[in-house]
Amino acid sequence: MNIIELSGIGKTYGRGAEQVQILRNVSLSVAAGDFVAIVGPSGSGKSTLMNTIGLLDTPTEGTYVLDGVATERLSDSQMAAVRNKKIGFIFQQFNLLPRLTALENVELPLIYAGVGTSERRERARRMLESLGMGARVGHRPSQLSGGQQQRVAIARALAGSPSLLLADEPTGALDSKTGQEVLDLMIELNAQGNTIVLITHDPHIAEHAARVVSIRDGAIVEDRINETTARRVKRA
Repeated sequence: MNIIELSGIGKTYGRGAEQVQILRNVSLSVAAGDFVAIVGPSGSGKSTLMNTIGLLDTPTEGTYVLDGVATERLSDSQMAAVRNKKIGFIFQQFNLLPRLTALENVELPLIYAGVGTSERRERARRMLESLGMGARVGHRPSQLSGGQQQRVAIARALAGSPSLLLADEPTGALDSKTGQEVLDLMIELNAQGNTIVLITHDPHIAEHAARVVSIRDGAIVEDRINETTARRVKRA
């Protein structure tokens, strides 16, 4: 089953002579359990594509089906509900709320989903423990290292059992050693069955994914299987 089904996606900003086309006839399918990196330089359109996949922006043409839901006719409130249920976001700058503890940050999407207090607290705690953060559930972001903050952010993304993990430059704010640890964690999460789409400008980061999609000037120019990573995943 495909989690993502983009067909003929285009995105244009502006009107008349001032129109700028950012995405051009983008078609992309991502199956359940895939680990796909979308890579491209600044200005390539990858951020707009990420926003489209994440239901943060709507295309001006084409269709998008996310985990069986056709999105083009959804209202803003319906789109927000689908986004909260089906997508877990991992950001470069972590986007943790500074006054909340690690546990409270992970609880947030469960609050929006209407999960009761005791259940969401237990689910958040289990998720943090599974990512090696069990001893820091009461710590605030300022009391955590960058790598620990990203682990909390990943726990938050996973808390609602989403269909898709969408990671936007997840190692961009980390040193190389910590960044590698986060990438290794994402490989492990994918091996456990999580579908991951990673957005990056760095080809070396993209090579950790099992499939690499290159975008340039708003169009997909390459879509290939990463044989090295695919073999590693198969062996695992």
